[in-house]
Amino acid sequence: MKYNFEKTTEYTFDEAVEKVTEELKKEGFGVLSEIDIHEKLKEKLDIDFRKYKILGACNPGKAYEALKFENKIGTMLPCNVIVQELDKGKVEVAAVNPVASMLAVDNRELIEVAKEIAEKLQRVINAL
Repeated sequence: MKYNFEKTTEYTFDEAVEKVTEELKKEGFGVLSEIDIHEKLKEKLDIDFRKYKILGACNPGKAYEALKFENKIGTMLPCNVIVQELDKGKVEVAAVNPVASMLAVDNRELIEVAKEIAEKLQRVINAL
């Protein structure tokens, strides 16, 4: 099982961030955090890294369900979505496959929630 869903796009980096944020919203997700890896690596290590952003996406209703089934599941939340610049002007967007990450937790109810979230994230990626 793959641990992520991904798609390479023709969007610019900023357009991809905007578009994936819009698509996440349509599926009931909000972006709780943004980590600009390019910026942080430059700041902390003086390394020039490609444009790479991690978006911490959360669907509040599904997060609440998951927390009811497993009180330590917050260690695996939120669902990360990355946007990264590739060669030749391409931009890739990838999202975690929560089913793959939740296999480490022995809880059938949680797997069902993860499947629902996976379907939503797959739709987000497909819409790009």
